[in-house]
Amino acid sequence: MSDQDDDAPEEEVEEGAPAWLATFADLMSLLMCFFVLLLSFSEMDIQKYKQVAGSMKSAFGVQRDIKADQIPKAESVIMKEFSPGRPEMSIIDSVRQQTRDDSRPISRPAPAMPAEVDELIEKVREGLKDEIENATLEFIPYDYGVLVRVKEDDAFPSGTSEIQPGFVSVLKTLAGVLNDVNAKVVVSGHTDDVPIDTPLFPSNWVLSSARAASVVHQLTEDNLADPTQIEIRGYADTRPLVPNDSSANRARNRRVEIQIGYGIDGY
Repeated sequence: MSDQDDDAPEEEVEEGAPAWLATFADLMSLLMCFFVLLLSFSEMDIQKYKQVAGSMKSAFGVQRDIKADQIPKAESVIMKEFSPGRPEMSIIDSVRQQTRDDSRPISRPAPAMPAEVDELIEKVREGLKDEIENATLEFIPYDYGVLVRVKEDDAFPSGTSEIQPGFVSVLKTLAGVLNDVNAKVVVSGHTDDVPIDTPLFPSNWVLSSARAASVVHQLTEDNLADPTQIEIRGYADTRPLVPNDSSANRARNRRVEIQIGYGIDGY
């Protein structure tokens, strides 16, 4: 570096802010006042705001259709491929979790106390003692009541819903037992997998339902005190006890079941 460069005079710098800064500050102040005026003259569209906010809410996290206070059970606030619930197909690329509305009461009745169930089982067992010993009825206790199973050969001729004369007395005894207990009764008909197609029974669904209806009709004819406690179901061949791979197994699957108990919903 030369001596001339060392001796060069230093450039003087004016004190204070540059002159253009005042103009810039005035411009920013005017813009701020302009936008404040625009905001004060504008009106808030609450409905549109809620729609926009709802769209933003649905775009993030694991969603619940029911309002809840729990933290979303996911690995991150923004998730694309994670869901702790069972996934369902959707035309919208979203992540959802199956939930239950905890605010609504469950329609299923509460099960009875074990003492009440034991008393019910003993009443049915005692009332149908002879039929159980003769193997006319199959007696199966379970947690909330008892299941009485009737084989087709004992109750109905093949391919019909007419009750055999010898089985009428059994149903009369059963009606007396039901009058002595305060429990729900479900009568369900079951068939094997051999199709039926007759003018009276075009399918196994019709046959199974008709047999259950015949049992209920006979119970009411035998002075069943409370018909509202009884329900009819037809299952056709959808609930076999054993595979329908032999004549003996098909005969076992052709049956009527009478479920007597508390808290019955579906079995």
